[in-house]
Amino acid sequence: MASLRTPDWHRSATRWSQITLVEDDPGSFDVDRWIGIFRETGSNAACISAGGYVAYYPTEIPHHYRSRHLGGTDPFGALVDGARAHGLHVMARIDPHAFHDDVAQAHPEWVSVGRDGAPRRHWAYPDAWVSCAYGPHSHGYIPLIVREIARNYDIDAIFANRWQGHGVCYCASCRASFRDYADAGLPMDENPSDPVWRAWSAWRRRVLSNLVVELDAVVKEERPHASFIPNMGGSSIMEFDTDLINQQCPILAIDDQGRRGVNAIWRAGRNGKQVRGTFPDRNVILITSVGVEDRRYRWKDSVTTAPELRAWMGSGTLHGLSAWYTKFNGKIPDDRWIAPVRDGFALHERLEAARASMVSATEIAIVEASTTLNHIAWENRDAAETCDFGFYHALVEAKLPFDYISDRMLTPERLAGYRVLVMPDVRCLSDAQCAAIDAFVRNGGSVVAAGQTALYDENGERRANFGLADTFGTDVAGPTETGLKNTYLETAGRHALAATLPEGAERMIGGSERTPVSLGAGDGVEVPFCHLPAFPDLPMEEVYPRGPATEPAVIATERPGCGRVVHIPWNLGSIFWDILAQDHQQLIETCVRWALGKTPDVVVEGRSLVDLSVFEGDGATAVGLQNLTNPMMLKGPIRDVYPVGRHRISVALPEGRTGATARAVIDGGPELAVTLGHGRAEVEIEGIAEMEVVRFDWR
Repeated sequence: MASLRTPDWHRSATRWSQITLVEDDPGSFDVDRWIGIFRETGSNAACISAGGYVAYYPTEIPHHYRSRHLGGTDPFGALVDGARAHGLHVMARIDPHAFHDDVAQAHPEWVSVGRDGAPRRHWAYPDAWVSCAYGPHSHGYIPLIVREIARNYDIDAIFANRWQGHGVCYCASCRASFRDYADAGLPMDENPSDPVWRAWSAWRRRVLSNLVVELDAVVKEERPHASFIPNMGGSSIMEFDTDLINQQCPILAIDDQGRRGVNAIWRAGRNGKQVRGTFPDRNVILITSVGVEDRRYRWKDSVTTAPELRAWMGSGTLHGLSAWYTKFNGKIPDDRWIAPVRDGFALHERLEAARASMVSATEIAIVEASTTLNHIAWENRDAAETCDFGFYHALVEAKLPFDYISDRMLTPERLAGYRVLVMPDVRCLSDAQCAAIDAFVRNGGSVVAAGQTALYDENGERRANFGLADTFGTDVAGPTETGLKNTYLETAGRHALAATLPEGAERMIGGSERTPVSLGAGDGVEVPFCHLPAFPDLPMEEVYPRGPATEPAVIATERPGCGRVVHIPWNLGSIFWDILAQDHQQLIETCVRWALGKTPDVVVEGRSLVDLSVFEGDGATAVGLQNLTNPMMLKGPIRDVYPVGRHRISVALPEGRTGATARAVIDGGPELAVTLGHGRAEVEIEGIAEMEVVRFDWR
């Protein structure tokens, strides 16, 4: 491979095998079999356990615990040599988040401390101790391990897992460092409105950012082409300055290894869209576990079903993510994961070739609430994103392709490619961010905003009025109401959005939270739906409205020379995600289609639920369709595949193009018949099993 051991090695590291060794693996697992698996799966890169909590090589660093089964062997080195012999890129994995009793006794200052002042035993394995990620263990000791590995082994990077700490640490080092930074004591609770919590978040971000820079410099001193790669989930990436990530992280690894609980299969691809919304040119990898993912039961040495593995990896591949599987334990008592990984990697390789030099190209983008989520602890972020999940699922149902853009990236250059911005509940925005969105609308772009969007500033402080009041055409008319029940909307007029409801229906269910609004000054503001006044849900004889629907619930604004704006000042996204009411899906879809104001550039028709992607480049457009039509689509694991039938794909001819050829990338076969008319190219495919990608080459 031409890019081996070069500064650009990461560009061709797109299909990863990860073996996460356990302490009793040395001497009891088959290194040669693993090298064979690297080859069988079509991997072009490998991530291999090296050290941190347990060393799988003959380390000479004091207190760096060697596996007691290591003896005179070097399993890490043997795996590195085997992978290199077959032309793979190699990354060494370390895990610094815990250590053994002897380390805690020798260096008690390295142990994380809870708010009760007690050193923290490991929550899952009480024989171990949790390390402080913000003090001398990370900044003084871990660099020694990183240097030893980079110096002695033929690697391209060191990958750190669980390196960011586990919330607030109350050790003496953290107390002193934070007091120097903020002149305050450490926060005792997570409270986004507390200035001390916000100061701690900023301090933590600075400490960890400095750590990434420090460890990357250590790696490069030993191997100039190599890098330190911190493991980051999608939410973790938002915690760091974009300039830092651009400079220090040639690869971004998204550690969302599989589904758990109620969780749509599209969530894997959502990771890719989110990261691309901030770092469009980065190689982003989706880490997928071969096992059943459940944080409650932690079956780390299990194997999930083949259709589930292919679907999760496939969703990431559909949206441009590189593929990575992880296997815990070097021993293989159940090999049912190998074939679906091989299939998933083969799909990735085929799409990688078909979409080479292409970039995602959609007319619609969801604005990621990065500023808001920065105030939320990572373990609470799913709950904070329910409005986003609801809008996402509604747009998938609508067969409307869309991307993400971070609210930190609202520059004219980044916004230029979009016609509609969707803001499900982007609560915290600075004045500058609001000004960027307002300028987008004044330049002809459209916005659909819901929930409490722009009701708070970037620090989480509630405004007296929406930061986008002029854009929305509405003003806050009272405090936000929560915990509502038995709420309804009624149609109010003949606006196109009122057609969401079919003839004979004038009412739909409402939300559980809403912010009362009044209409602002100016022309072009209409109210397609109003809230009915709240009324009792018991006794049954009292369940009736007490007055007419007058409070605006959906506000549509259309002004000359500007884009269209829809404001929905209640929790439409989260209530849809909770109950999946059809009226709510249709309301979201109708609002977005009205805001777009035209036939979408890509139209897909067929009796199915499919997730779509659109990539363009080099005179071609690739439309991807992943079949989500499955009884286990919202809760895995998938047991079987349910193919869907004929689909019609219609794409607007790019400017200056008059015709096209088309082919089905995955199904193969002869070229597809292309029908031209009304400025569009149209093809039909006979069906979709798991995924299809149709590539149009323009002429």
